[in-house]
Amino acid sequence: MALLSLSNIHKTFEKGTVNENHVLRGLDLDIEQGDFISVIGGNGAGKSTLANAIMGNSTYTVDSGSIIFDGKDITEDAVNDRAKAGIFMSFQNPISIPGITVENFIRTAKSTITGKNVRALSFKKELKEKMDELSFDVSYAQRYVNEGFSGGERKKNEILQMSILNPKLAILDETDSGLDVDAVRIVSEGVNRFHNEDNAVLIITHHNQILQKLKPDFVHVLINGKIVKTGDASLVREIEEKGYDAYKALA
Repeated sequence: MALLSLSNIHKTFEKGTVNENHVLRGLDLDIEQGDFISVIGGNGAGKSTLANAIMGNSTYTVDSGSIIFDGKDITEDAVNDRAKAGIFMSFQNPISIPGITVENFIRTAKSTITGKNVRALSFKKELKEKMDELSFDVSYAQRYVNEGFSGGERKKNEILQMSILNPKLAILDETDSGLDVDAVRIVSEGVNRFHNEDNAVLIITHHNQILQKLKPDFVHVLINGKIVKTGDASLVREIEEKGYDAYKALA
């Protein structure tokens, strides 16, 4: 049984208007436990819509189709219920949260998801270990979430949250966007440390640089809301040579 199964997913924005836009069109996708999956595609292909639909963002509620996670139909479930079930999503543009420190934010999230009290001392130790692995200055634990953080620091913070919350499925939406070479390397190492046979990673991107470091098991090409081709990591090199236009006729 697949960890995540998307069946015939449709999502249309501004329905019934002249601006009606079919973003996801009958999309099917299965992710098994232990998988490292990449969905790639150009701008406007529907990649972020796909990520948000899986996570349950109310703006991206699907029009039809089903989302099955860990054997349960979560198509109508709220974001918090999906998070408790074991789904995590890192954001393309993480927002700042004034008044809440990184430490308190992640500790509260972990307590809420697990339903257990998280002891302060053991959590501080784990937080420091994970921040050291990401070359993330431990002083940032006492700063407000993403307040004054650079783009790279915000993305490190997302990977830090993923590492500590330890979800069954991690969805990384354009995690490499705006990162320099060093930050891509550090973030990639963090993702590789997290991934194991008991979880799954779905990375969504239109850049190839990070995929050279992460080596996904399967690569799906998304064009106009449909997966038009699937292959292994070598498909990334094919995209580099041909571009996405070569696949538009398949959509």
